[in-house]
Amino acid sequence: MTQTVLARTTALFALSFTLSFSPAQTPSATVPPATLTIQVDKPLHSVSPTLYGLMTEEINFSYDGGLYAEMVRNRTLQENGWDGIAHWTLVEGPGASAHMSVDKATGPSAALPKSLLLDITRATPAAPAGARNEGFWGMSLTPNTTYRGSFYAKADPTFLTPASAAPASAALTFALISNNTGKAEARTTSAPLTSTWKRYEFTLKTSALTPSTENHLEITATHPGKLWITLISLFPPTFHDRPNGNRIDLMQKLAAMHPRFLRLPGGNYLEGDTIAERFDWKRTIGPLVDRPTHRSPWNYQSSDGLGLLEFLNWTEDLRIDPVLAVYAGYSLKGAHVDPGPALQPFVDDALDEIEFVTGDPHSTHWGAIRASLGHPAPFPLHYVEIGNEDEFDKSGSYEGRYAQFSAAVKAKYPALELIATTPIHGTRPDLIDDHYYRSATEFFGMLDHYDHASRTGPKIFVGEWATREGSPTTNLGAALGDAAFMTSLERNSDLIVMASYAPLLVNVNPGGMQWESDLIGYDTRTSFGSPSFYAQSIFAEFLGTVVPTSTIAPPTSQTGTPLVYSVTQTPAPAQGRARLYLKLVNATSAPAPAED
Repeated sequence: MTQTVLARTTALFALSFTLSFSPAQTPSATVPPATLTIQVDKPLHSVSPTLYGLMTEEINFSYDGGLYAEMVRNRTLQENGWDGIAHWTLVEGPGASAHMSVDKATGPSAALPKSLLLDITRATPAAPAGARNEGFWGMSLTPNTTYRGSFYAKADPTFLTPASAAPASAALTFALISNNTGKAEARTTSAPLTSTWKRYEFTLKTSALTPSTENHLEITATHPGKLWITLISLFPPTFHDRPNGNRIDLMQKLAAMHPRFLRLPGGNYLEGDTIAERFDWKRTIGPLVDRPTHRSPWNYQSSDGLGLLEFLNWTEDLRIDPVLAVYAGYSLKGAHVDPGPALQPFVDDALDEIEFVTGDPHSTHWGAIRASLGHPAPFPLHYVEIGNEDEFDKSGSYEGRYAQFSAAVKAKYPALELIATTPIHGTRPDLIDDHYYRSATEFFGMLDHYDHASRTGPKIFVGEWATREGSPTTNLGAALGDAAFMTSLERNSDLIVMASYAPLLVNVNPGGMQWESDLIGYDTRTSFGSPSFYAQSIFAEFLGTVVPTSTIAPPTSQTGTPLVYSVTQTPAPAQGRARLYLKLVNATSAPAPAED
């Protein structure tokens, strides 16, 4: 597919609007121009108000190491390295001596039963000992910035009452250190530790420095003794200043896409490789110390810092609605739960989850729990998806599983629209979730796919789709394929209620990517939008409320110009002007001049 430009036109209109397109001519033939006629006084159907949105997934280090702004990697000591504790190394000043290990029997909560044990045999103020964390491919520091940290710790009496040491020395020193110079770019001291587990907070403030990702965090003590520490956390400023929040630059890019919804918490991430590794939402709410973490399907540990309430806060920050996917009894490696009594606990869990999202803070159990966590107001919820990609369940259980979930949810929440993840023949869903990962050529070949689809069956949610060309993010050819497909989405937006590109995010550091052709790329400090990102943003921003009647003659296949288009309009309000939005996609490098 040859690369070229996306054409975008915004215009005022009268009762009809005509454009002629002249394709590139060859010496052997004269090809007549194509004429596009738009009859703005003859609307075909409304445009879905929720047409464009976001699909999120824990892949490519999209949450930990990506959107979720935590700077400390492996903060709860869950990951083991080949030669020790992953992403942690020992710090020993000149002449200092210490040993570092994971104590699997000592932790601050049932969810976090282990911790980092520092056994320091020799240390002084001039030669401290402790541990350092490398962060997610380094730690990004900017000048004159405050970083907020916290940790859980306790200490042995040998550390609390050291010989020849002042009581204040029971504190720990936290410092952000340049990898290149060894200079402390920020330093602070904690409150003194005690013999019982306690949560501590600290701040680190940088001064003038050159922005860099080549930094790490050091935690040190100045005298011998044993201490235990875990849930070591450090955050930069976050979007809307939310504690435990998201990266500002990535949230700004998501806002620039003009989304109307967020499908959460993910597809494969919802299912997990096994039932035990599913997104168990009840284990992701409340204080971080009560979240046990879990392995994601892409072979790294999820901190679960971005839990259900944080997902919902994400939608609130972008002023969009959640599309909630609930676990429905099937996991990626094939385990499933048969319909009937064995499935009922998962159905009940989904009902509890919906209540957590929407429940009244005074009259419902889970609404009251949400309120106790700082969000009294219910979140808006209109769509619930039952499972994810259940066409891969070869047991044939999805028909029965969907029916059991549907009956229970509709009985308690009759207004909710339910989404099935694959076509079913028993209980009729409100929507079907279609997924497409194609090349640009394949998308150009299926532009009429929905033109002939039945309008009497369920509506459509294109919950995952992408033109898979380019790495780590898409190229311009992929953006053309995306744009062409979006003209079909808009033209058929009476049938297609929602659509969301996937994957949304990719960490471009070495080892950060598991899936190519992603929408937004980033490293530890910066981020960028792919060509497909800009195509998505343009299409979502310039979208009317009605699809008018339009014709092209002769058809572009006869003119030799592979030109596709969509047109939407916003009728004139009581005062003001009506608007027409025309999007043109030319899939070749040959120009197709337009005349009105």
